[in-house]
Amino acid sequence: MDSDSTPAVSVDGKSAVVIGGTSGIGRAIALAFAEDGADVVATSRTEESVEQVTEELRERGATTTAVTCDVTDRESVEELCAVAEETLGSIDVLVNSAGVNAEASITEMTEEEWAQDIEVDLTGVFRACQVFGRVMGEGSIVNISSMSAGQAREERASYVAAKSGVDGLTRAASADLAPEIRVNAIAPGFVKTEMAGPKLDDGTEFRETVDERTPMERVATPDEIAGTAIYLASDAASFTTGEVVVVDGGYDNSAQ
Repeated sequence: MDSDSTPAVSVDGKSAVVIGGTSGIGRAIALAFAEDGADVVATSRTEESVEQVTEELRERGATTTAVTCDVTDRESVEELCAVAEETLGSIDVLVNSAGVNAEASITEMTEEEWAQDIEVDLTGVFRACQVFGRVMGEGSIVNISSMSAGQAREERASYVAAKSGVDGLTRAASADLAPEIRVNAIAPGFVKTEMAGPKLDDGTEFRETVDERTPMERVATPDEIAGTAIYLASDAASFTTGEVVVVDGGYDNSAQ
């Protein structure tokens, strides 16, 4: 890279795949990438939601295609990679945003609930990093972690364990895939998404507590996480790898 140039914080001209890109943070990232000039394939397990977001991407001028993906199935991830390569020509950016979140005490959580969170939130990220890492040239992988990875959260044992694993996987993968592919993670704080549910609605006791402990005095919107994804995927982050970027509005987690 020319040391006299200033790389733009932009994904214009890049080709991206966003797994878990049909709802919440993943959808916001996919649409933001398209708005910024990227070609994008956004996917999830649900055909209807994939078709919907694919149409929204086309409306924003992105080259795209509708293909579902189940990160718990290696063949499904491999098929996504093949279809994305055929559609986009090459893959510059991979975003791993698929996620589930079982809510149960460690003494009450079933092995099925535990296994599902680990399989989707952690092993699914491993599968995607491995499959896409084998075919990407120079590029960027952005994993969606959570500030919960470093917290003591009630009734979130599987989720916290999985996201802690994502942080470790991100650092390890960054060493394996360097220097061609950069690997970073975003650890959002509280974000108003479908998965967050009604507890973050205005006026709830939980929301009031969150706002009080957040210097920004509110929760984030998915679009605010998308901005960080654009930076990490852009050439402006060309020397950034193995990092977990926390985007939590300054949330005070000293008292769990």
